[in-house]
Amino acid sequence: MIFETHAHYEDKAFDEDREELLKSLPENGIEYVVNVGSEFETLDRILEIAGRYPFCYAAVGIHPGSTDKMDEEKFALLKEKAKHPKTVAIGEIGLDYYWDGPDRSTQKFWFEKQMELARELALPMIIHSRDAANDTYELMKAAHAEEIGAIIHCFGYGVEQARQYLNMGFYLGIGGVVTFTNGRKLKEVVEYAPLEQLVLETDCPYLAPVPNRGKRNSSLNLPYVAQEIARIKNVPYEKVLEITYNNAKKFYKLED
Repeated sequence: MIFETHAHYEDKAFDEDREELLKSLPENGIEYVVNVGSEFETLDRILEIAGRYPFCYAAVGIHPGSTDKMDEEKFALLKEKAKHPKTVAIGEIGLDYYWDGPDRSTQKFWFEKQMELARELALPMIIHSRDAANDTYELMKAAHAEEIGAIIHCFGYGVEQARQYLNMGFYLGIGGVVTFTNGRKLKEVVEYAPLEQLVLETDCPYLAPVPNRGKRNSSLNLPYVAQEIARIKNVPYEKVLEITYNNAKKFYKLED
């Protein structure tokens, strides 16, 4: 009973065995998968995967690194795709200052537009934030994002930033980095955060956990993430699976 809250099975890394891998997930305890948008060009593929597999859902959004390719015409099309019956979130959206571009004003403009869309369609958000902690938080606060709901995906900041987001009622997405020996900061966040505000994710094909670090990631690696969370919080592994599963079902409004 595992809920994968953030995957990229539309990625070319899965072209050779996508169908075989996806079909294997339910028999390995992966009950739900949310495939998350990042580029406009791949949104149709994400929706097609969601339509083909009953346990797969879609998030529709433009990653900050792709916002320089956006315009109003594409945004209108994105809005229509977000109305697909298996779209459960707007994402991944946000800010990424790690790279030189797109310029920050462009990233902020499309982040704000996509937060407005999430509010309009009553869909929660999946937030990408890298080296942009203050601006992300301030824009989300200005947009009253706590009324919309969000997962801070691949959480990469410290306890102080975690406290800000947790106080707004958001969830933190925890993936393979928590298993890394140099993942001390994330381990501290996991220790601090209530289990009721954590969800499991892979960001596959990226960030495979130990012992598969450096290899192509997939949802099959989520037990390693859950085991490390259980170790850090000194709770049973099964409890981590149960609570993160319920958190994700509630967040994506997939309750029975």
